[in-house]
Amino acid sequence: MKTMNATGASVKADADRLADFVLFTQRSCILNLSSELNKGNVSFPQFFLLTYLSSEEYLTMSDIAKKMGHSTAAATGLVDRLEKLAYVERVHAAEDRRKIMVRITAKGVELVSKMRSEIATDLAGILAGMDEDQAEAVEHTKRAISARAIA
Repeated sequence: MKTMNATGASVKADADRLADFVLFTQRSCILNLSSELNKGNVSFPQFFLLTYLSSEEYLTMSDIAKKMGHSTAAATGLVDRLEKLAYVERVHAAEDRRKIMVRITAKGVELVSKMRSEIATDLAGILAGMDEDQAEAVEHTKRAISARAIA
């Protein structure tokens, strides 16, 4: 991998190339997600909520609203639709029955797993076409983003 110097032009050029890579991969993944999610009548926000839920035991409506950047009412609408499709379920907290928790169902986990697998396959195809320097640059960028807790 080439050594990055401290000049703004070099950093800007690298950032521009990375932005192009992100946009390309995002577009590729979104197009595949779109066709698959349309089959199950799931919107992107609903799918993103499912991905959040797949990594948590449960989320409260307040948690969902915060993570999604929505109001609690909008979060409730997302959950209502996903519940009707059997991708999530609402459960009452044992210590306070007024507290509603939302958790993903096996059907929801299956959808997230399937979509993740398809994204990974797409990315593998992209990465397979890279030379060693390009692959190293992607890995370096992934580590840098993870270290900054952006990912």
